[in-house]
Amino acid sequence: MDTASRHLYSHKIKAASQIADAIGPRPRKKKVIMCHGTFDVVHPGHVRHLLYAKTKADILIASLTADEHIKKGNMRPYVPEDLRAVNLAALEMVDYVVIDRDPTPLTNLSVIKPDFFAKGYEYTAGTVHPKTQEEIDVLESYGGEMIFTPGDIVYSSSALIELAPPSIAVEKLMTLMEAENVTFKGLRDAVAALKGIHAHVVGDTIVDSYTYCSMIGGMTKTPTMSVRYEKKVDYVGGAGIVAKHLRAAGAEVTFSTVLGNDDYRRFVLDDLSTFGVHCLPIIDETRPTTNKNAIVAEGYRLLKIDTLDNRSISDKIVEQLKRQIADTKTQAVAFCDFRHGLFNRVTIPPLTASIPQGAFRVADSQVASRWGNILEFQGFDLITPNEREARFALGDQDSVVRPLALELHKRSNCGTLILKCGDRGIITYRTNSPTDFRAFFNIETFADKVVDAVGAGDALLAYATLAMVATGNDVIASILGNMAAGIECEHDGNWPVTPDLVLKKIDAVEKLALYQ
Repeated sequence: MDTASRHLYSHKIKAASQIADAIGPRPRKKKVIMCHGTFDVVHPGHVRHLLYAKTKADILIASLTADEHIKKGNMRPYVPEDLRAVNLAALEMVDYVVIDRDPTPLTNLSVIKPDFFAKGYEYTAGTVHPKTQEEIDVLESYGGEMIFTPGDIVYSSSALIELAPPSIAVEKLMTLMEAENVTFKGLRDAVAALKGIHAHVVGDTIVDSYTYCSMIGGMTKTPTMSVRYEKKVDYVGGAGIVAKHLRAAGAEVTFSTVLGNDDYRRFVLDDLSTFGVHCLPIIDETRPTTNKNAIVAEGYRLLKIDTLDNRSISDKIVEQLKRQIADTKTQAVAFCDFRHGLFNRVTIPPLTASIPQGAFRVADSQVASRWGNILEFQGFDLITPNEREARFALGDQDSVVRPLALELHKRSNCGTLILKCGDRGIITYRTNSPTDFRAFFNIETFADKVVDAVGAGDALLAYATLAMVATGNDVIASILGNMAAGIECEHDGNWPVTPDLVLKKIDAVEKLALYQ
């Protein structure tokens, strides 16, 4: 449904007080019935329920639960409240739609005072549920009545979504952009505005190596695999690739890191210098430059050999980093924590305190198989963990994603949280929301075909950071960051995403939107 079509039905969507004024006080000449639910995916069961309800009254009001109160199922609601409201308003039998800002319909029942309140037949099974009894009490307080609709066939939005989620990614994006006054031109202007922003990356450098081999066979006497060496390819990874992403996006980048006195140090500095990143390396004679070497044969990773030292950096190095952070004039500082000695609970507070006043502060702590914790970066402007890192930080393996993200946003005391959810896209929570009810939003992935997801989070961090500095708009930052992540997934290896590719992605999405 395009924007014009949505506007055809928007007149039906009103606040409870507006509906009360429209239908007038009781007793009324025209009877009013109200239905309430999530309506995440409108299915035949919902249609039967609403059709039956309309036969019992002249005016049908469909009430739906707001996004912030839906906690059933992972990544729910799948359809955001604005689209759910339009879906209901488009039904001929529905006269009014209200988005309920409370967790229960009790307040709206008291305001609207429908003659009847319809619930599904399943609510008649067994004893009356306490929440249903509360609704009955409100109805009886003014003379209303509860009725139950027939339910010979039971449907479930959750089951339908798990079976085959509807493809409404562009619809959801357009609804969000329209509500937030974001246009495709605004996205393109934001990409252009990234150029020249000064960014300072502080973090662990990793050299990712791939040693390619061909299979020979196994030993006959011992379970030892035999391979023939073909070639070895090295890439700058860790915080170094974040610096390269920022530079590719057009930023002027300074990079502070700790390296060993070895050949990999020279490789890292030569690579970053060629790419235009200004490096401030601190050489630690006591540790190697972190190297992770994957042994690959016939497309499979047989083994990974890590050369590293995860001991905390010395007090002397902490003081050097503090001076670099404080003395570097920058608009954004990104702490990229891979838990290889630079960041820990002792070093993070003094390094954080050294960030220049007014700089946009970003943190990303990748735990993988180590012990990083994003909650150690308190009060940052932006954090970008993935779901696993969020669960690790909160010690929570059970909550569904949205309440998990909300709790992490609260506990981290951050301005904006972008939670990376893999092929399900991202969830953004923000402190400075234009409305109380849009404190969070979900954007689905922009990857057309996932080839290699490695590095998607690094691309997201880079573009989201620069977009926040350039525009101060967390919706634009989330969209551009998520687009950069999708582009990264469409290519093999972790390589820097350029603005040209982001602009092409914007064009492709806009083209899809025009045909909705």
